[in-house]
Amino acid sequence: MEAVAKLNNVPTSPRKMRTIADLIRGERVYKALGLLKYQAKKGAPVMEKLLRSAIANWENKNEGSRIEDADLFIKEVKVDGGRILKRLRPAPQGRAHRIRKRSNHITLVVDSNVPVEVVEESNEKE
Repeated sequence: MEAVAKLNNVPTSPRKMRTIADLIRGERVYKALGLLKYQAKKGAPVMEKLLRSAIANWENKNEGSRIEDADLFIKEVKVDGGRILKRLRPAPQGRAHRIRKRSNHITLVVDSNVPVEVVEESNEKE
């Protein structure tokens, strides 16, 4: 059973946030939390908070299950470009240069490694 957490318009460029996403993609949840806690990059606390939100979403979906037994891992992390704020900066000789303040959208999917028990009906002919 998987759980999704999304965060829109994070005021960091997508390129910088993708380096953090690449660090935790495919990792176990507890290892990823440890990596993000001690990461020096600006977007790491944002990604850590989003990961905690995804874990909470998984807990809400699976009320009878424990996180320790589920063996959660990060199935997917997507960082897409968000809106761009356009600003002007004074330049020499009366000109103006455009500054593009980028933002991003993050989607994080958490899944469990424990296989879902499927009840199969036997279709034996007698």
